[in-house]
Amino acid sequence: MNTSAADVTVMLKALSGGDERAADRLFPVVYEELRRLAENALHGKRVGQTLQATALVNEAYLRLVNEEGTKWQDRAYFFATAAEAMRRILVERYRKKKRPKHGGDRVRVPLTEADLESSAVDDLDWEKISDAFDVLQEQDSGACQVFKLRFYGGLGVEVTAHAVGVSEATVKRDTSYARAWLCDYLRRNP
Repeated sequence: MNTSAADVTVMLKALSGGDERAADRLFPVVYEELRRLAENALHGKRVGQTLQATALVNEAYLRLVNEEGTKWQDRAYFFATAAEAMRRILVERYRKKKRPKHGGDRVRVPLTEADLESSAVDDLDWEKISDAFDVLQEQDSGACQVFKLRFYGGLGVEVTAHAVGVSEATVKRDTSYARAWLCDYLRRNP
């Protein structure tokens, strides 16, 4: 579907204005971009992650359009908010799976031969990453926002710059800073 950013913004304004059918018209227009965001958010993440991109898109979209009182500014703001919603969903699911009722800290046993041969699995601790983002948010909210859009949303430099309203050089600088800061934080707080 070939729809301009202005068309998406008009639909978002209608949604903000209480048009109940606007969400139904908007979904097919933004679905592919939301799916790309979801795939980026899930790519290479935690082993054992059972959430599929389609389910993440659906859950994030429902949260976004059902949120009372949201005034959608434009397309970039919508996708930035969608990336944040996806991050929150992933963290919530991670925390839920860590509870004893849901398997706690049990170790998954690989089922394929390739998995059996693999000695190290990159297993991200979503709760620690979320805590690190919270600390970074307090220290440098701009860098944190940029890095969330790049890390969770998979947005490029140009799109992130437009979404946040800063230069591409600032996005590159904030990305490098936030990455280094988060790595250092996670190293110091295992």
